Formats: sequence, structure tokens, C-alpha cells
Amino acid sequence: MLLGEQSCIQRGNGMIKVTQKGNFEKATTYITRVKSRDFLKSLEDYGRRGVAALRNATPVDSGLTASSWYYEITRSKDRVTLSFHNSNVNKYVNVAIILQYGHGTGTGGWVEGRDYINPAIQPIFDQLADEAWKEATRV
Repeated sequence: MLLGEQSCIQRGNGMIKVTQKGNFEKATTYITRVKSRDFLKSLEDYGRRGVAALRNATPVDSGLTASSWYYEITRSKDRVTLSFHNSNVNKYVNVAIILQYGHGTGTGGWVEGRDYINPAIQPIFDQLADEAWKEATRV
């Protein structure tokens, strides 16, 4: 639609009239700014901070599980994902997961899990969401 142009759209028996005045300078500036930003640098920072928080919160026996945290940033067509993983696997079982949720023992007992992942990572996600919202709403 050209500046100041009016256009009509047929809808059912009625008509909707759309009128536009002015220009798209603010929208164009915002889109240009968003396209030029390197959001991955920010995600890298949050990834490092998340790994540090998880390392500090992980129950320690040998220290292997605590030192096995890492993050990945993956891109697809319409999203970027920051995910956290732990590579400490013992007999096909991820140790970080059984520490979190609990597990059975070889003698029929049960070791209760301890929720350490969520409290450690939630503040990181909250900060990331706050920063993303501020960036998205800043024009």
C-alpha cells in the first residue's frame, strides 16, 4: 500500500475500509535494528551462566556430574533454542537425571531425587526472557 492510499477489502455482504496515513519509518528502523543484532552472543552468555549455575547446584560425590554440564544453541528456520545437557552417563543412565528424579537401587531400595536443576536454571531463564522482552519492545 502506498503512503496515504486507501484500500477496500470485500468481506461477506459488508466492506471493511482500511486507511493508512504516514510512513513506516519506526517499523523499518526496528526491523533493520533487529536484523543487524547478534542475538547469539547474548545466548552464549546465558549458556555459560546456565552451565555455571547447574555446576554449582549439582550434588557432588565425585564431581563428575557437576563438571559434565554443557549447553547447545541450535537454529532452525523460525527459532533459536538454548538447551542444557549433561554428558555423565553410567550404564546407559544419565546421572544428572536420576539425581533430579530419584532412582531404584540394585537391592530393591529407592533413592529419592532432589530438585536441583529447576531452582538453578529458572533465574537464568527469567533473566533471558526479561532481556528478550526489553529488546523486542524497544523501538
